[in-house]
Amino acid sequence: MRNVNNENISSNCRMSVEVKSAVRRSDELLSQGAVSNGTVMTPQPNHTDNNNDAKKVKLERNQTDKPSRVVHVRNIPDEATEMDVIHLGIPFGRVNNVLLLKGKNQAFVEMVDDGAATNMVNYYTTSCAPLIRGRTVFVQYSNHKELKTNSTHSNAHTSIQAALQAAQALSSETETQGGPNTVLRVIVDNQIYPVSLDVLYQIFSRVGKILKIITFTKNNTFQALIQYSDVVTAQAAKLSLNGQNIYNSCCSLRIEYSKLTNLNVKYNNDKSRDFTNPNLMTGDPTLDVLGLPGSMGILASPFGPAPGLASPLAAAYAATAAGALGLGGFALPPTATSATTLGLAGLRLPGQLLLGCVLLVSNLNEQVVTPDALFILFGVYGDVIRVKILFGKKDNALIQMAEPQQAHLAMTHLDKILLFGKQIRVTPSKHQVVQMPKEGQADAGLTKDFTNSSLHRFKKPGSKNYQNIYPPTATLHLSNIPPNVTEEEIRGAFTKTGGTIMAFKFFPKDPKMALIQMGSVEEAVAALIKMHNYQLSESSHLRVSFSKSTI
Repeated sequence: MRNVNNENISSNCRMSVEVKSAVRRSDELLSQGAVSNGTVMTPQPNHTDNNNDAKKVKLERNQTDKPSRVVHVRNIPDEATEMDVIHLGIPFGRVNNVLLLKGKNQAFVEMVDDGAATNMVNYYTTSCAPLIRGRTVFVQYSNHKELKTNSTHSNAHTSIQAALQAAQALSSETETQGGPNTVLRVIVDNQIYPVSLDVLYQIFSRVGKILKIITFTKNNTFQALIQYSDVVTAQAAKLSLNGQNIYNSCCSLRIEYSKLTNLNVKYNNDKSRDFTNPNLMTGDPTLDVLGLPGSMGILASPFGPAPGLASPLAAAYAATAAGALGLGGFALPPTATSATTLGLAGLRLPGQLLLGCVLLVSNLNEQVVTPDALFILFGVYGDVIRVKILFGKKDNALIQMAEPQQAHLAMTHLDKILLFGKQIRVTPSKHQVVQMPKEGQADAGLTKDFTNSSLHRFKKPGSKNYQNIYPPTATLHLSNIPPNVTEEEIRGAFTKTGGTIMAFKFFPKDPKMALIQMGSVEEAVAALIKMHNYQLSESSHLRVSFSKSTI
């Protein structure tokens, strides 16, 4: 995914350091022409091959004081790609060619003409310093008036041509969708995990200064309007982030230019925020009467990141710096390591502490509940790593999920449900991990590690289970039913769970699946716990989940 990292970056536009052009040009490190596509070749005495490689890119010098359509970019990060560099030039016109010198942390961009290059250099040196993968880079005119690349280095040439073609496709898409604007409309498709205003700020502020954000839900889809300080930054954000995934295989960003030219933000809260006016009220009378600007979760500084907030997208990208634009989503690290990568904090919830991977479940029926029962139930919303029923207070349990987003989903859907006759409470725990008992310590089997369980629903990236997460309902979805198992057999097995079966239906086009409706949500919860992984035949185990359908 595109470069968004976790470094603290002042969102005020930082002016590039003023350096005399003659000094800057002396830094280009190309006076001997000793470069090839993608790497710097330093000719050694009597090394004919190295000298031949050096001649494969011919860079013609230009007048020192004249603008050039070739722009020199310095201080680029080691992991930068050709596409990262090309994106600096796209807002100003077509990019004809690019040369990336990874060994020297420099690059060259050839624009379509001198005018486009002039606009690019003037903007980045007077308005806002550009960023590549979170690092400030510096631009100036090159000594060379064009890049003449030799295609004999097939791999490098292919990489460059692919990047240029992708950039052209992005530019054409922009032209067909309408003119750029400072306000972007962001639509989150395939939303499996929650996305908040703070998460969007973490992602989009890496491109440039954000003035305002308004979030809302339309047609059951989470959307946002994001206003940048200028058109170029908004265009760069759209080109950089459109089509990317916030989380692995889900929460895709679809970005369009808004018809609005300015956002009118009335309140600073978890739904909207005006970073130019941090003194706006929250719209919550309880907080406003105290004279507190903003609300729980609001950024302490209008231009600084939320304390302790680690954007899942940003953290994941920092851990996989090799990912380039357009190469898919962010692969979040598995199990407990993701807690570290995400700073032990996935999302900031209004009125609550930062949520990690561990949940505290209270008011359990200690006569019935077991670690396995909690594993099955909470496993509907994420992969459960460990479960600990507290030895001295058995109506309480700690549950460690694989990722903070999964913990948030489980808390959202399971808090206050009826489980074995009692209304349970699910809240964030102060613990970062669930500890296994020390050797010799009395535990009575109340702590279990499920890391290697075969029943995890979400281990496979892009699993269809991500698309079928619903709150507890009276109707259950059954799958993996063998062809020789009848409705009567399934009804008989579910009757033994103690619930009443109201209706049953096989899927007409796929008899391996069925719906069964219990007498209440509580009965369905108990049935799911008892019947998930129920052995129907020697080789088939039933799979049970909550369904949004009714019979």
